[in-house]
Amino acid sequence: MNKAITEGLQLMPPPFAEGLGQWSRGDGTPGSDTYDGAADAAFVPADADFGGCLELQKTESTQRLRYMGQTPLQAGCYLQIKARVKAVSGNLPTVRVAAWAGASGGAQVLGLTEVGPTETLTSYGDIVEVSAILGAGQRGGVDLVWGTAPTYAHIGLDLTGPSGGVVRIDDLEVVDITSAFLRDMMSMVDVRDFGAIGDGVTDDTAAFQAANAAANGRTVLVPSGTFLLNGGMTFTEKVQFEGTVTMPSSAIFALTKSFDLPTYIEAFGNEQLAFEKAFQALFNNSDHESLDLGGRRITITQPIDLQAIVPNITSFAQRRHILNGQFQVTGDTAWESEVVTSSASYSASNARVLSGVGNIANIQPGARVTGNGVGREIYVLDTNLATQEVTLSKPLFDAEGTQVFTFTRHKYVLDFSGFTKLTRFVMSDIEIICSSRASGVLLPPSGLVFHMKDCWINRPLDKAITSHGTGCQGMLIDRCNFISDEGSRLAQDRIGIVLNTNANDVKLRNNRATQFRHFAVLGGSNSTVIGNHFFQGDGATAGLRTAGILITTSYCSTTITGNYIDNCSIEWSNEHSASPDFTGGFSFAAMNITDNVFLCSNVAPWFGFVSIKPFGTGHFIGGLTVTGNKFRSLETNIDQVDVVDTTFAPLDMTRGKDVLFEGNTFHRINVPTYNPLRVDHDQNTAASTWVVDTGGQLPFGGRARRCDSVVATSRLRTAANVTRWATPYVDLQQGSNGDQLYLNWDEPLSGDVSVRVSMT
Repeated sequence: MNKAITEGLQLMPPPFAEGLGQWSRGDGTPGSDTYDGAADAAFVPADADFGGCLELQKTESTQRLRYMGQTPLQAGCYLQIKARVKAVSGNLPTVRVAAWAGASGGAQVLGLTEVGPTETLTSYGDIVEVSAILGAGQRGGVDLVWGTAPTYAHIGLDLTGPSGGVVRIDDLEVVDITSAFLRDMMSMVDVRDFGAIGDGVTDDTAAFQAANAAANGRTVLVPSGTFLLNGGMTFTEKVQFEGTVTMPSSAIFALTKSFDLPTYIEAFGNEQLAFEKAFQALFNNSDHESLDLGGRRITITQPIDLQAIVPNITSFAQRRHILNGQFQVTGDTAWESEVVTSSASYSASNARVLSGVGNIANIQPGARVTGNGVGREIYVLDTNLATQEVTLSKPLFDAEGTQVFTFTRHKYVLDFSGFTKLTRFVMSDIEIICSSRASGVLLPPSGLVFHMKDCWINRPLDKAITSHGTGCQGMLIDRCNFISDEGSRLAQDRIGIVLNTNANDVKLRNNRATQFRHFAVLGGSNSTVIGNHFFQGDGATAGLRTAGILITTSYCSTTITGNYIDNCSIEWSNEHSASPDFTGGFSFAAMNITDNVFLCSNVAPWFGFVSIKPFGTGHFIGGLTVTGNKFRSLETNIDQVDVVDTTFAPLDMTRGKDVLFEGNTFHRINVPTYNPLRVDHDQNTAASTWVVDTGGQLPFGGRARRCDSVVATSRLRTAANVTRWATPYVDLQQGSNGDQLYLNWDEPLSGDVSVRVSMT
């Protein structure tokens, strides 16, 4: 390789015969003094040895000679600077190649070696050649190692030693000698040199291991061919693949210096297989905690059973992370859900077990359970063939006795259910294109802090993220986008669910989901839902709407803040209770709904944004805060924002405490809701008992159980218009619905009062 030839670089400085104005006595930079007309320099046109040459008398301690033109430098290019010099008279100096390093902006690059080896002139008339090699890399024989910062040099010579002597200098030469380093720069160790055959039949494991051991910092080359490795292989050096590798599924293939999916694809020639082998190495190598998919699309034709990929590991607690890639589903029958029907018995005394299960061998963990008295998003956690028992993810609310249940096992792109426990697993910048054929991710049955961030799950057939156990404990879902393929369906006909949880401490933050049946089914407590936007509208007139967030435990200790809740509701139930009737505890309690945007359009007037649905009798509200929210309906008005679904039972409104419903705004809502509620009552006819009606403005049809104040806002007067200063006593929970209160005076009066009344 010669850059002067291949790329036309001008490396040689001009001969001295073209004038000394191009030769500096300083560092060679513009403006430095030249030897043109200098008393200590002259051009000699006909030297017996050199022909034309420069005659120079040494008058300075270090006599510099620098070409003022810029000799270009390129990474990977090595230049030899050389000159022939002889002494003519006087003291004998020493000579060395020297150069000034310049950056692209013209500044000097400091801290570099700018002089080469020194040669001493020992006699007159003898020709001495001085040279130095300049280049970027620290290689043997390179004198001036400059790295990549300099882009040009002012090359030349230095005379050092005693002054007064006269020397003659032949024209300087600059030669591209990169070819001398080419073998070292591109050195590779070829596995064929160590006995690899590459016929797909012969075991090449030993040859690969020997090549890796001999590489010693060089790259291992796997040339064209198919190389069978019957054992595991760990490369500690970089590898370049022109051929491919085949090996048993259980054998580990670790690329410690090239650990990314593109390299694995080069190694195996198949995207899904490459991901599986890289994932296997991720769990079996402590040198890596992350697998970068390199922005590649992985086309998959069947579900990926992630634990089957690492059969030597069933439980894992170290952080592992896959990022930066895309999974795209193709194929058909491999993605079809498996449906099993079976007779089984259930008892609330053993709330998470189905017993006497027929056909149990065909029921898989992760299957969704449906039947009479079965709540939403109930799954099979485990099966026991010996005892014919199925362990459930949650209890059933009304399934006592024996019945036929349906078990539907959806197929997931990434299936973690084979692990017994998986903790601290992270996915980021991943897109899963389900193509309306598959579901997205099935979590492990147990584990902590599964984290998905900045991911997209597009068009899942049934579910985006499913938890069939407690693998969702502490789960974090951040800044993800979920896109349904059911936008053309009516809201009530959709089946897709973004995610469900069974365990506690889940955080859903800044996500977006469009046109699923539900955004989140939260079966645990202490959940935080912040900054999400979920939209579930359709094109129907006076249409029905489903729950965006469905909470299935009465004491939920949940915070829902700063979300955009668009054409859907928050539904709060206790359907995951084996004994849904209230017998003790806190009932519906510990819910905060604050600073959200609620919006609906073209809905039935009875639609409500916040719905409580007790699945048993005796329940009440034991703690609810709804503040700072914006409630708005477009096109048509709705009656109220809060409703009680009495399909199974009403709420006991004679009980309850700690309900705060204030600071909200209402637009196109017929009856705004407040607690405490201020009622301005006008009594135009004198009466000893005033009936103050709350007008249905207490939350969830609440009763007027408390009166905090009665303030007269006009003059209290008798029928004879005589002013009275009087205070009434209050009868609470009056009227057929208990939502009125009576103000009782000691005589008939008329006037105006402001009453502060509360349901708790």
